[in-house]
Amino acid sequence: MMNEQIWKHRGPLRNTQQALDSGTVRLGFIGGSITDARTRHNWPEPVIAWFKERYPHVRLFIENAAIGATGSELAVFRAEHELIERECDLVFVDYSVNDEDEPSEKRMRTREGLLRKLLVDGRRDVVIVHTFRQSFYREMSEGGTPASVADFEDLAEHYGIGSVGMGMHALEEVRRGRMRWEEWLPDGLHPTERGSLSYARSVIAFLENELSESRHAVKPDEKFSLPTPLNPDNWEKASSLPLSELETEGPWVIRRWPHLEWMDQVLETSAIGAKLKFSFVGRGLSLGFDFGKTSSELRYRLDNGPWEISVRERPDWCGNDGWYRMYTVAEDLIYGTHEFEMEVIHGDRPDCKGTNCRLALVGIL
Repeated sequence: MMNEQIWKHRGPLRNTQQALDSGTVRLGFIGGSITDARTRHNWPEPVIAWFKERYPHVRLFIENAAIGATGSELAVFRAEHELIERECDLVFVDYSVNDEDEPSEKRMRTREGLLRKLLVDGRRDVVIVHTFRQSFYREMSEGGTPASVADFEDLAEHYGIGSVGMGMHALEEVRRGRMRWEEWLPDGLHPTERGSLSYARSVIAFLENELSESRHAVKPDEKFSLPTPLNPDNWEKASSLPLSELETEGPWVIRRWPHLEWMDQVLETSAIGAKLKFSFVGRGLSLGFDFGKTSSELRYRLDNGPWEISVRERPDWCGNDGWYRMYTVAEDLIYGTHEFEMEVIHGDRPDCKGTNCRLALVGIL
């Protein structure tokens, strides 16, 4: 029973095996801080080391596109450039933790959009990994499945994607006395080196099964085709609008952005009252910012409607900037041409310590 909770094998990793046979493999990772490469000790590192040990003659390329404090809403806009254009053969997706605070309907739309983008041409395998946060503990201890994980499993089942319950594997190690809790999650969320190794071991066990000789011998299926989406409003058509197409009023500049490696350019101002506007064709709009305590708030409207003001939380862990944060303006518009207008304002709250507006992404649905 425990194995079934941790490892779910739904389909052979054919693209990965073909890549191994060819002598070149490209591994992709996308998720939040638990998968982010910048700590240098997160779970992808032992998985990468395992690949090199098991397949010493294979040239291995790594595309770790995970960013701390981000969810699948941002990932669906980044997948094309960060993973698909880089021809990844196998992509690990980690958003069970970071999407937990989103409504189920929204996270199902963004996640399914991400998966459909990755799977559409049949040229890469996808594995979903479920990490852990303190809020999952009670339900998992009682044999249940947190809602964010259950939602992802529904998608995995629909698309025949394998999944690994890394959090369940680590929790079981604590239960058996193999690892202390503080060795795993000293802050209730981010693993130490020991906790990351536990996560990695669960993934390695999954890969050893999937890439075994018996599975390798399975004959390929017919040409891959995507099944009908579970949610017709998923974000698979997500695209972005170039910053150069925005009409501005006030002291805006487009800068090459050296402060956050995932952003190539930002449209920046710190001037209260600076404005921008643009038109787009679609049914929704999501904006991405380099955000922090010194960021502005936004006064905005769609299609000459009523003005709204953003109120974005700035948690204690949030710095003055450096958080690639999304802001969903709308996602259920009537498909067609829409106009967006925005003005930079101060948040007028104690936690708002500046008026920096640094727009990195204009995401269209």
